[in-house]
Amino acid sequence: MKELQRIVETFAKARMDDEPTVLATVVRTSGSTYRRPGARMLFTEDGRTTGSVSGGCLEHDVFRQAQRVFQSRQPRLVTYDSTSEDDAVWEFGLGCNGVVDILIEYLPAEGRVTQMDFLAACATQRQDCVLATVFAVEGGVAARVGDRLQLRRDLPVHGNVADAELCDAILGDAWRVLENGKSRAQTYRTAKGRAEVYVESVRPPVPLVIFGGGHDAVPLARLAKELGWYVVVVDGRPGYATKGKFSAADKLIVARPDAIADRVPLDDRTVAVIMNHNYADDFAVLRSLLPAPLKYIGVLGPKRRTEKMLDDLRGEGATVPAERLACLYGPVGLDIGADTPEEIGFAIIAEIKAVLTGNRGGVLRDREGPLHPRSEPTCEIRLTGGDEGEIRCGIRSLEVA
Repeated sequence: MKELQRIVETFAKARMDDEPTVLATVVRTSGSTYRRPGARMLFTEDGRTTGSVSGGCLEHDVFRQAQRVFQSRQPRLVTYDSTSEDDAVWEFGLGCNGVVDILIEYLPAEGRVTQMDFLAACATQRQDCVLATVFAVEGGVAARVGDRLQLRRDLPVHGNVADAELCDAILGDAWRVLENGKSRAQTYRTAKGRAEVYVESVRPPVPLVIFGGGHDAVPLARLAKELGWYVVVVDGRPGYATKGKFSAADKLIVARPDAIADRVPLDDRTVAVIMNHNYADDFAVLRSLLPAPLKYIGVLGPKRRTEKMLDDLRGEGATVPAERLACLYGPVGLDIGADTPEEIGFAIIAEIKAVLTGNRGGVLRDREGPLHPRSEPTCEIRLTGGDEGEIRCGIRSLEVA
C-alpha cells in the first residue's frame, strides 16, 4: 500500500507540473516471480521512477519499454518468460523461474486520468475497490487495451468497455472479487474474439488504533506508517497524544476508555494494540474492544495479566465467545527476542501482518510449499450471447521465490 501511495503522490505532482507519465503494471504471473499482479512502477518524462515490478532484474528493460510508450503514447503488453530456453531471456538476469506480463501505459498530464484518481480515492476514502483492466485483445471484440471498469459499493459503476456483453461479464467477476478480495486474470471469449482482463482487488490502508501514548508507542506508530497503514493514537491524557510526539500518526484522539465507542472506528477492517501501561485503563479498553468485530487485538504485557483481564470480565458477567478470543493476542508480537521499544514495535507489526495474511509468522526456511498462496483457477469464459456462458477452467500455479 505504501508503494501505491507513493506512486499516486508522484503522479499527482507530475500532473500539477503538466508532465506526462508512464505506468507499468504487473497484470499476470505464473511460476516463480518476485512480485505479484498489482505491482506498479511509474516513470516520469525526465527519467524518475517510483515503485517496482520485480526484484530489480526487469526494471532496466521496463524503463526502456516505457520510453517507447512515451514516444508512441500507445499501451504495450510486455511478457518476460524466464522459463524459456531462449538465450535472450538470460540477459535480464532473472532470479526467478516464471512468466511476468506487464502492461505499460501512457498517462497524459492534461485531463482526468480516471484510473489514478480512482486508486487515490480508494486509499484516501478507505473503501474496498475493484479495478478491471483489459490488457490483451484479439479479433473484433469491441474493447481496447487499457479499457477499464471501476467498481465501488458507494458509487455507480464506471467503465469504458464498449462491448456490452463483455462489460457485463467483467462486472459479474468484479463483484465477486470485491466480496472475496482475490484478484485474478481472466480470459473472455466471444464470437468476435478474445479479451484478457486483470480484475484487481484494491484494498485501503490497514487501520491501526494504538491505545496508549507512551514512548514505546512512538516506534509502533512510525513503523506502521512506513507500511502505509492508517494510524490512530488514543490516550486519555492530553499531554501524551500530541502531534509533536506522534508526527507519523494520521489521527490523534484524546479520550477516556469509556468514550471509545463514540470516537474510535471499531469495524472489521481495524486492528488494535492496547498499551496504556495502566491495568484499569487497559481493562476498560479491552472491555470495549472484545465485542467489536476487529480482526486483531494485541495486549502489551505478560500473559497472566491478559488472563486476569479476561477473568475480571467474566466476573462482571461478560461472556467472551471463542471466536473473539481467537482475535486476542497477549502477549502481543512475534517471539523474536524483542527488547527495545523499536524491536517490540517491529515484532507487533510483523505479527499483525501475519494475522492479516493468514500466515503463521515462522521461519521461511522451514516452510513447505510456495511462499505465496497458489493462484485462483484461471477461467476462460465463452460468452454465448445467452443467459449463461460456457466456462472452462485451467489451473495456473503461482509460486513466488
